[in-house]
Amino acid sequence: MRFRLIHLYHACFTSRKLIHRFLQQDPTLDHLYKWTPTDMQASLFISKDQADRLYSNLYNSKILEKVQNDLEKYHVWTISDEDYPSSLRCIPDPPLVLYGLGQRDLLTYQPSLSVVGTRNPSKEAKFKMLSILGPLIKQEWLFVSGMALGIDGFAHRLAHYYQGKTIAVLGSGLNHVYPKQHEALFEKLITNQLVISEYPPDIPPKKYHFPERNRIISGLSFGTIVIEAKEKSGSLITVDQALEQGREVYAVPGNPLLSQTQGCHKMIQDGAKLVQNTYDLIEDWNQIQEKWGLNLMNNH
Repeated sequence: MRFRLIHLYHACFTSRKLIHRFLQQDPTLDHLYKWTPTDMQASLFISKDQADRLYSNLYNSKILEKVQNDLEKYHVWTISDEDYPSSLRCIPDPPLVLYGLGQRDLLTYQPSLSVVGTRNPSKEAKFKMLSILGPLIKQEWLFVSGMALGIDGFAHRLAHYYQGKTIAVLGSGLNHVYPKQHEALFEKLITNQLVISEYPPDIPPKKYHFPERNRIISGLSFGTIVIEAKEKSGSLITVDQALEQGREVYAVPGNPLLSQTQGCHKMIQDGAKLVQNTYDLIEDWNQIQEKWGLNLMNNH
């Protein structure tokens, strides 16, 4: 089942809906290599061209070789694996396959907090992060972010510098580091931390990948904190994902005259929890552990 799912994912990863349809018809994928294009067309409700292309991909030796190479070179999790994170399994549209480099065990670590924000932070941002997030590193919290410029990158660097824990979720395959300015950071993270992606390693970044990967950033954590964000910031997509997943949402206030804080202030007006200091987060985590259950309890 595991190998067949990864193979199917490579063959048609651009359509998770199609893969889900396949799994509905054949949950164990026992018949994956027995279906003809005609069977696929009838059972999956796809066109003849789609069926022919899928069938061709499944019997493409180069794709099969890539699957085998990926299993040797990367950590690979499927939704059917025991060590697939339970926090992701229950979200809408969970990733079916994840690829990773680095410390494998970090993927299921708690407490983890998603840290997001603008790519163009104010001069106050680093101080806010150091004062609020710095003590959490000593408490052995893990930070999840997207390795983007600005707030994301600083969250990863903060955790790495102070020998904490962090996970970077990419909007590209692991062979395509994006942005290029973070190639050195990527090398550090795959050595001592964890970098993951739902995209097969050879897939370059696409514009739609970034809002898509945000559901993984929020899904891995019990809560998402926005450090700074403009009122129409892309970071607020992660907030929407967190709310849809039933996660906690936090916002850090700031100078009301700065455009980088307007999104946070709007979030607070709309009901996000205001975070003024580290204690606000620790107190909240202590209160919600029972709600999350033993499988997401602090595991250190």
